[in-house]
Amino acid sequence: MSGHNKWASIKHKKAAVDAKRGQLFSKVIKEITVAARLGGGDPEGNARLRAVVLKAKEANMPNVNIERAIKKGTGEIAGEQYEEINYEAYGPGGAALIITALTDNKNRTVAEIRSMLTKNGGNMGETGSVGWQFEKKGIISIEKNQVKSEDELMELVLEAGGEDIVTEEEGYTIKTDPRDFLTVLNILKNKNIATVEAEIEFTAKNLIDIEPDKREKLARVIEMIEDNDDVQSVACNARFD
Repeated sequence: MSGHNKWASIKHKKAAVDAKRGQLFSKVIKEITVAARLGGGDPEGNARLRAVVLKAKEANMPNVNIERAIKKGTGEIAGEQYEEINYEAYGPGGAALIITALTDNKNRTVAEIRSMLTKNGGNMGETGSVGWQFEKKGIISIEKNQVKSEDELMELVLEAGGEDIVTEEEGYTIKTDPRDFLTVLNILKNKNIATVEAEIEFTAKNLIDIEPDKREKLARVIEMIEDNDDVQSVACNARFD
């Protein structure tokens, strides 16, 4: 759920991991397969694959599952063919949403997403209706105890091509251009700086304020959509903190 406190999202995801480990594994396997198909099976040269492999290891996915998903993506073994689709939509309060899905059945996926939106005060948008409000960025989160100071991290990240660092109570969130994501990630690895989360994702260019009651409803519908087996992520331009 992009567009609000990144660390709140991380906490939410971690709390749900044990209860939904099977669903999480299924989503990550899809993402590994598509990343390997689009950019090759070597995580060191494929930023998207590197990020999702880190996510898989963070969730304690066995290496054999990761390797099998990569081989499905590269065609070394047979597997399902997933298509990546970005749906543009509006949530309660007029918030803009980009919903990223990996699916083997577009009709099923769009019908399920449309149903969840319309039942909760939202609606699907036309292509291009909200996409201009978002951009793809590499987002890397690390805990504060991984570095001596923000200045040290800032110098390291900017030299590697990073764009910005946001300091929050729980840690640092690094923003990069997708083309520099892997370089920054490798620099952190070489310095033995562990990441909590690292992804290339849509982020809102500007956040908007919506009414508190609409904000709560929006958060619920985003969580509902994220629970869909085909949905990988939901980016939102509403402010949640």
